[in-house]
Amino acid sequence: IKTLKEKIDEDWKPSSMFWEVTNRRNEEKTISYAESHDQALVGDKTIIFHLIDADMYWFMQKGDENYRVNRGIALHKMIRLLTATTINGGYLNFMGNEFGHPEWIDFPRDGNGWSYKYARRQWDLMDNKKLAYHYMGDFDAAMLRVMKSVESFQTYPVQEIWHNDGDQVLAYMRENLVFIFNFNPVTSFTDYGFLVPTGTYEVVLNTDDKVYGGYGFADDSIKHATAPDPLYTPHKKEWLKLYIPARTAVIVKKN
Repeated sequence: IKTLKEKIDEDWKPSSMFWEVTNRRNEEKTISYAESHDQALVGDKTIIFHLIDADMYWFMQKGDENYRVNRGIALHKMIRLLTATTINGGYLNFMGNEFGHPEWIDFPRDGNGWSYKYARRQWDLMDNKKLAYHYMGDFDAAMLRVMKSVESFQTYPVQEIWHNDGDQVLAYMRENLVFIFNFNPVTSFTDYGFLVPTGTYEVVLNTDDKVYGGYGFADDSIKHATAPDPLYTPHKKEWLKLYIPARTAVIVKKN
């Protein structure tokens, strides 16, 4: 939330973000969340509202092609993916935030005339395929499926592979999954290399997939074989080179 409030996109530092979500003792079990119920209550702002603000009320129809909405949906997926996939115990989501619910919650009280108007969650917004909310909800469900595909996912150590705050790129690994983030708002990278265990990797989730409201810039059907490097052969590491579009994240799985 502090980053959203105080920093422009070009100043986001993946290394700092990674430190925040992994700053705990290995034996210390924690519950991770991108936002809690506090942000959803009247008087505060959810992550999606920080990102899109009032444009949520006017430009959430598919085809509106609003920059703030497109940016907001992209970062909403990336923030939640980073938070969820670095857990060391559990992941918490407050109802409705997974699909970017546009309204706050305000329970009946003297200050609102004991009104029930905002004591609700509008689940129909996520079900309406003419609106963009379902992109975030569908992505959240897919993200959880990938995590659940690894038994006892949260018990595997989070191993940082790479970060470059200048490029705004971050990569880490858990079990046989590699998580790669490009927070750069304008620069896409071709053949960006990461040292990973030797093998072939396939994409299992991409925030930029069109089914999740992305642009589909990368071909996710391609299997990526690592390239050898004599310097790292003794360590059984090779280069995994990928195209990573601006403001996207991808999970690849070692076969």
